[in-house]
Amino acid sequence: MYSYPQGTGWIEVICGSMFSGKTQELIRRLRLASLARQKVQVFNSHMDVRYAKNHLVSHDRARIPSQAATTAAQVLKKLRPQTQVVGIDEVHFFGLPIVSVCEKLASLGLRVIAAGLDQDYRGRPFESVARLMAVAEYVTKNLAICMACGNPANRSQRLTLSRKRIEVGASNKYEARCRRCFSP
Repeated sequence: MYSYPQGTGWIEVICGSMFSGKTQELIRRLRLASLARQKVQVFNSHMDVRYAKNHLVSHDRARIPSQAATTAAQVLKKLRPQTQVVGIDEVHFFGLPIVSVCEKLASLGLRVIAAGLDQDYRGRPFESVARLMAVAEYVTKNLAICMACGNPANRSQRLTLSRKRIEVGASNKYEARCRRCFSP
């Protein structure tokens, strides 16, 4: 693991494709912080209600309580004064404003752990996640397993005909795919 900074805040980004374990890793880090008696506050996009409304839930059903936020600014508004660690899941749903929110939180001395997709269903980067990766102290890029051939996968293959950039879903709408098997 990392040697964490002392006396300052920082940003950690966990990114990758669908089914790569981003939320699972976020939950693991937040639980460890809680075990270390740090005050943790968790946020998720109001759009992600796949498994629960007031919990982050990974595809393997690991869960931790969270608060829904409609905008990046709401994360700041809902921040409790005693919070030391902020977890934000589905960070790509919040758009570019989430970058300045995460930087403000880190400047306040908080540990910020943000998880989200780095690419959309066409293989194009989410600019907010790309910018977060650029300013973060730590970046973890998770790979899934290609559901077509078993190779390491870093793309999210949409299975539906929707052309919306953000379409909330799980295995009913997406598969992890490698570079060779991905078909945007």
